[in-house]
Amino acid sequence: MSADPRAVESLLAFWAEAGVEACYAGAPIDRTAATPLGQPAPAGRAAIGTSPTPAGRVEARANPSIDEARALAAGAVDLDALKGAIARFEGCALKSAGARQAVFARGAPDAPVMVIGEAPGAEEDLQGAPFVGRAGQLLDRMLAAAGLDGRVFITNTVFWRPPGNRTPTLSEQQACAPFLERAIALVAPKLLLLVGGASAKSVLGQTDGILSIRGRWFEWRSADGAQEIPALPTLHPAFLLRQPAAKKKAWEDLLTLTERLDRPERPG
Repeated sequence: MSADPRAVESLLAFWAEAGVEACYAGAPIDRTAATPLGQPAPAGRAAIGTSPTPAGRVEARANPSIDEARALAAGAVDLDALKGAIARFEGCALKSAGARQAVFARGAPDAPVMVIGEAPGAEEDLQGAPFVGRAGQLLDRMLAAAGLDGRVFITNTVFWRPPGNRTPTLSEQQACAPFLERAIALVAPKLLLLVGGASAKSVLGQTDGILSIRGRWFEWRSADGAQEIPALPTLHPAFLLRQPAAKKKAWEDLLTLTERLDRPERPG
């Protein structure tokens, strides 16, 4: 009997959210015998050529697309201009991978909290706004219950839907990172809420799984060092839909965030 594809997809998503980053075959393979010294390793999960900076961020290798993104982002004087710059950008492979349109942001342009998710899904790609599907509706309910209704600006690490709603790759996130950083500069939030493992890893340069780092405060720093903002990773609402028992942890994270937002004199 073949496995239910929906069950397999849910299980894989659970593992990814928990921080699992590699799969292994059922039997061992002697790769040292199969690969001559000095030759590339077999295809699979290879180490990414990046390294954390002192601020904990991941520094990308030289890339003309990233340079183009930086130039476009720097020229955006407001959020509308930034939205237009993102729509014109051709340097992210996701744009030509089946996405209907760029999905930038929604919410208050001067919000004290910026919510940063991972990537648009099917409903977001259709409507042109982030977090508008089932997961987004759950996020909105949780934010409202925590007293954050109207106090958030919501965006993602990438602005085009990945095929099959897969997790965006680090290179795709790096291509979009200058736009995200410019959005942070224009909104100037007091706090960042990083929703999901892929968001936390991209924004903070973290390597641990979201279940290990959620609920802990980190410091995000802009590339030029001009901005430093406390950032709190939490579970993605899509994960909460698959694992309802985890809602308690996400709710605790929101209470931690609102306490720091409303009582900034207290240590995080």
